[in-house]
Amino acid sequence: MTPSGGSGQAPTRVPITGDEIRLDQFLKWAGVAATGGQAKALVQTGRVSVNEQQEFRRGRKLRPGDIVGVEGQDEKTYEVAKGGRDDS
Repeated sequence: MTPSGGSGQAPTRVPITGDEIRLDQFLKWAGVAATGGQAKALVQTGRVSVNEQQEFRRGRKLRPGDIVGVEGQDEKTYEVAKGGRDDS
């Protein structure tokens, strides 16, 4: 099964600074993984998809508009969004 977050819900928007971010960094930024090691394990075990395609490269560059799916407890999807993180 390809992780695609098929729950029917809209993806959670995760703003990034800059024009691109590596997949492993994005997983940490979005709060999916607490550490780089956890992000690496998620990707290497095939539990992550980008734009509905299973992804095994943790260094994959993501750009605004990309959709990241994470297979697991909640089958969530995340949209890479342009702009800084809003901590207010």
